Amino acid sequence: MRKAKPKKRLILPDPVYGDQKVSKFVNHLMYDGKKNISYEIFYHALEIVGEKMSSEEKSALEIWKIALDKVTPLVEVKSRRIGGATFQVPTEIRPDRKESVSMKNMINYARKRGGKTMADKLAAEIMDAYNEQGGAFKRKEDMHRMAEANRAFAHFRF
Repeated sequence: MRKAKPKKRLILPDPVYGDQKVSKFVNHLMYDGKKNISYEIFYHALEIVGEKMSSEEKSALEIWKIALDKVTPLVEVKSRRIGGATFQVPTEIRPDRKESVSMKNMINYARKRGGKTMADKLAAEIMDAYNEQGGAFKRKEDMHRMAEANRAFAHFRF
């Protein structure tokens, strides 16, 4: 590498919960620099989760964190070209990438859902992930299944 690695930017915690993870999630949720709107969507989604899952003893933020953990993949497959053939090589994911991938998956599958508003869709996806179902959880399971199927090529990692 010719250049030095760029410095990691400091992400400020969000105003309501004081949590950096929430800020990262809102940054992924944001379109065209409209951060206030994404904060509104996220907080409204958490309100909906809190109302619908009032039987749980956990707060809406804790439910969201657990749901995020449940859709976080541990391994992924990367294409490696070796001797004219392309192999799907299973590799472990760095911790910061794990977090990012899980957030992006949850948001993407929430956007694809049917529902009135983005807050409703996001709340539904959070509740599904918490109950180990829904698109984002299925995506994680598929990633793990692919890695398991291609475990024979794990020695191509480097």
